Amino acid sequence: MKKKTFMDIDVSGKKVLVRVDYNVPLDENGNIIDDTRIIATLPTLTYLRKNNAKIILVTHLGRPNGSVVPKFSLKPIAKRLGQILNIEIKLSKDVVGEDAHKLVEEMNEGDVVLLENVRFHKEEEQNDEKFCKELASLADIFVNDAFGTAHRAHASTAGVSRYLPSVAGFLMNKELISISEVIDNPTKPFLVIFGGAKVSDKIGVINRLLDKATTILIGGAMAYTFIAAKGGKIGMSRFEEDKLEIAKLILEEAERRNVKILLPVDTVVSKEFIPNAVAKTVDSFNIPDGYQGMDIGKRTIKAFIKEIKKAKTIVWNGPMGVYEFDKFKKGTNKIAKAVAKSHAISVVGGGDSVAAVNATGYADRITHISTGGGATLEFLEGKLLPGVAVLDDK
Repeated sequence: MKKKTFMDIDVSGKKVLVRVDYNVPLDENGNIIDDTRIIATLPTLTYLRKNNAKIILVTHLGRPNGSVVPKFSLKPIAKRLGQILNIEIKLSKDVVGEDAHKLVEEMNEGDVVLLENVRFHKEEEQNDEKFCKELASLADIFVNDAFGTAHRAHASTAGVSRYLPSVAGFLMNKELISISEVIDNPTKPFLVIFGGAKVSDKIGVINRLLDKATTILIGGAMAYTFIAAKGGKIGMSRFEEDKLEIAKLILEEAERRNVKILLPVDTVVSKEFIPNAVAKTVDSFNIPDGYQGMDIGKRTIKAFIKEIKKAKTIVWNGPMGVYEFDKFKKGTNKIAKAVAKSHAISVVGGGDSVAAVNATGYADRITHISTGGGATLEFLEGKLLPGVAVLDDK
């Protein structure tokens, strides 16, 4: 998949509309907790500024559902980006209105304007044609550098491309190349690690990777659907009853293809879903009534790390336990450290998995940390992402 990037075209003096994914976590006071997604776009912004482009950034933040919600204003992002680039970032009061046009018209080469939250307009998620035209009218070129939203056919991710030459940014290009290389030609043994809540989110990916994977490790709440499918007792653990038959079919197909699927053998359980819940470790296939799984246990961690050490290629998406509670982060953090310290080619995606890797201090040893969540899963599944399909080919 070879898409044009802005390096293939002349951007000097041009107004360049750049779709970025600055949907960053904020604390209760509106301060940015993690600026990883902002940092990830710096190669694109630096290149465009050095080549005398006028940069117009467009992003969403949160879920304002088409209304102006002050707590989702991009003011903290404009401030942080300005600090990083050491320049003034002008934030428009609107997206396609009078203020946006005024700020764009006043731009000099190398300037950066940030449009206010694009999801303040319901037309964004509707991919409204009039809105697409108005957004496109601000610029000469469209650059999509937001892999994390590339699976959405919205105005700022796909619609504007109908009216502007459309190319990939550095981050987008890196995501497409890194993930494609791992999936298309993985060095064996190829290990896939899945966690998180739902089997339904990952059915398509699992089915595709059964053709390629050597071993699949399954943790998180999704593991209990597979354990139940094998006849295990899961107590009050979260699972998807309507996916039991699919889980059985996946296990059968894996056995037929000689792909090893490892499920947790022991589980940390509690009676309450609270941060400081009293916990104990039990057999994963015999969780007592009234208890629910919260994390993988020590024996499972040991078994999973053994597979990680053998792997030459690793893809990981999703936490091993209830990652929002510190008490139940141990499994995820141990797996993160093992993946980071392995000698395998590694791709990690999904917010909690990435956070765990960053916390290890070994994140620089991961081959590729994906900025996408749902987009990463859909791309791994082999789906053509709307925000990628619209980009010009080389």
